[in-house]
Amino acid sequence: MIRSLTRLEARNRLRMLLSLLAVAAAAAVLAACSSSGTPSTGGSSTSTSSPAAATAGSLKTATIGGATVLTDAKGFTLYSFAPDTPTKSNCNGTCAQNWPPVKGPATASGVTGTFGTIKRSDGSAQATFDGHPLYTFVGDTAPGQAKGNGLNAAGGLWHEITTSGTAPAGSSSSGSGGGGYGY
Repeated sequence: MIRSLTRLEARNRLRMLLSLLAVAAAAAVLAACSSSGTPSTGGSSTSTSSPAAATAGSLKTATIGGATVLTDAKGFTLYSFAPDTPTKSNCNGTCAQNWPPVKGPATASGVTGTFGTIKRSDGSAQATFDGHPLYTFVGDTAPGQAKGNGLNAAGGLWHEITTSGTAPAGSSSSGSGGGGYGY
């Protein structure tokens, strides 16, 4: 005989599922942090506490999930943080450990848009594109991923930077295609 779940049982199962997802997400971030200590060729990170520290220099583009996005020199997707302004990053501390700022200045050959820098609260320069401070995401463990796109984390939404300087409004699943542009 099949019986339907009571509301309490359904709520408890949902809580358990959400708890498991939170643990899996935390494990993924921790794994990304621990794997970032591998040696790289020519990287000039000055801090060992900032995983996957993005370095200044030449940026490029890649097509990820049907959108042409701005990437760092290694092919990792660059993101913007909705609470930021064109002159101020609102991602510091733990936020900046999970979303490492791209050190500025930076350029990208053939990309239409304006590159610049802002001064972060620690005095370092952060690269910007069309007024958006740029970040990478420790959850992206390989080039071509956009796991941070559409995430609501650290007090705001994160969006991949398309080469038009705006990010597709969308979900956290890359590859879904479609969706409008803009904030």
